[in-house]
Amino acid sequence: MVVITFLSFIFPIDYGIDVLIDNQFHALLNKRVGVLANKSSVDKNGNNIVDILIDNQNVSLIKIFAPEHGFGSNYSAGEKINNNNYKNLKVISLYGAKKKPLYTDIADLDVIVIDIQDIGSTYYTYISTVTYMLEVAAKFNISVIVLDRPNPNGAFTDGPVLDENFRSFVGMHPIPLLHGMTVAELAQMIKGESWLTTSKNLNLTVVKVKNYQRDMGYKLPIKPSPNLPNAQSIALYPSLAFFEATAVSIGRGTDFPFQVIGHDT
Repeated sequence: MVVITFLSFIFPIDYGIDVLIDNQFHALLNKRVGVLANKSSVDKNGNNIVDILIDNQNVSLIKIFAPEHGFGSNYSAGEKINNNNYKNLKVISLYGAKKKPLYTDIADLDVIVIDIQDIGSTYYTYISTVTYMLEVAAKFNISVIVLDRPNPNGAFTDGPVLDENFRSFVGMHPIPLLHGMTVAELAQMIKGESWLTTSKNLNLTVVKVKNYQRDMGYKLPIKPSPNLPNAQSIALYPSLAFFEATAVSIGRGTDFPFQVIGHDT
């Protein structure tokens, strides 16, 4: 463990986007590209993937797709988000009028790039958005490239497995509460287990993280959503989020969300 941590200082983690950059964006050349991303979709230097692709004259970025909380990760949990724009590109909300992209949203694309920071809990909705994106891409024969990122709760596989009778947008797959996978690993599992609601085969490519092992400690450089500001919140979220359907407060709207339990009697 000490050796791994020491090596991580010598060789910083390369996210999937960093590997894509090192490969001169080869997989995106001469392609019409859409990207599912948000504020935390950054390279190791803190540059957002959308800005990186916009600035690259050899990449034709057509549009952006945004999950819950929006592309800027600044909308509250459950808040419906309309389509908007970022630097003259259309941002299609997948947490507003619809949660699954329409054919008209992707018809002008050759490839969809998914670069989204998950936290490893089944009811964190980003993986549901990823699932819907995979389904639509497979149905209409659009290639998908998943740029991988570490799972900050990746050292744990624990908790109950979803009963599929209760499948919903906050729990779509029969996996443990803490599933231990990265987004790319989960995408491969979704394809391999035939969990997509289509008979079409998904053309899926994964760009793996470099210089990372699952038992390494990992803190996110940018919070993935408004109420997960630090490692403590991310670690406690899988347990405390169960209380959100009750009268108990778990600190949303404070400086320490998912780090307290309280109730006004």
